Amino acid sequence: MSDDIITRLFLVRHGPTHAKSMVGWSDIPADLSDTAALDRLHGYLPEEALVISSDLCRARDTATAIGRNRRRLDDHPDLREIHFGAWELRSWSEIDAEDPERIRAYWESPGDVTPPGGESWNQVCARVNGAINGLIDAHRGRDLIVVGHFGQILTQIQRAEQLTAEEAFSHRIDNLSVTEITHQGTDWDQGWGCGEINHIP
Repeated sequence: MSDDIITRLFLVRHGPTHAKSMVGWSDIPADLSDTAALDRLHGYLPEEALVISSDLCRARDTATAIGRNRRRLDDHPDLREIHFGAWELRSWSEIDAEDPERIRAYWESPGDVTPPGGESWNQVCARVNGAINGLIDAHRGRDLIVVGHFGQILTQIQRAEQLTAEEAFSHRIDNLSVTEITHQGTDWDQGWGCGEINHIP
């Protein structure tokens, strides 16, 4: 396999849920009523790209809304958002009142700190990196539209730009935005590139 082959990833965050709490693995639908934004996103993305999403309905339905006539790959559960465990669907202030040290450490020093029954940031990175590596291996040289989630997209920015977790978390990732990542070669420790981040067509 040639090391010159470049795979392009277009990481799209799902449509808004309007939730005011931590939404990880909870299967909450997206608001896809902004058809003009969906049309712009559809038109911006490469026509021949393959489309894949996490298996959560907010990502899956967004992928359907923007994918249209593009070839769709099977949904992938390892592309899910962060698993917040006992923090699911609860507000920051509610959790902060109960467990302030843990929730602040989780967001301010992401790494091995874990929500009760959930995932640490390092576990999220390992899960998503494995899924993305598998996608690239299976479709090397293709354009891939990956519809997913805030945390999932940040894992790939962190690795492509060789950032600390804290630096990665400084990025804003809006709903229906596109972040462009490339990978060249067969070495997962190098060959990464990062184009536009949080682009809204």
